[in-house]
Amino acid sequence: MGDQETRAALDRHWAASAAGDQDAEHEIYHDDVITDYPQSGERIHGRRNLQTLRSNHPAKLTFTIRRILGSGDLWITEYVIDYDGKPASTISIMEFRNGKVAHETQYFADPFTPPAWRAQWVESIPFF
Repeated sequence: MGDQETRAALDRHWAASAAGDQDAEHEIYHDDVITDYPQSGERIHGRRNLQTLRSNHPAKLTFTIRRILGSGDLWITEYVIDYDGKPASTISIMEFRNGKVAHETQYFADPFTPPAWRAQWVESIPFF
């Protein structure tokens, strides 16, 4: 699969995620995908488990994609997931094998108020 096809698959994946279409969202994954959540120390084995876990999430989720970067077998998506009105900056690192995601690592970061001491060197940017 070339970069254009991979990017199109990612666009379909994130659109399906935003729409809550669990079947279309998980088409991008190998049956034996491994998904890691380093911050909570969790690993999910297999597309079926991943889809079931995500299908049972108790919060209403919305997604705002900031950017997608990558080529070949390595792609990174920077986005914001809004959990019932609480946003989290998120990074998804997807490693492809034969056109499907074989490994995904996701990092989640809650927003925080910047410290006053550095105000003279920074400017505010919108969260999303």
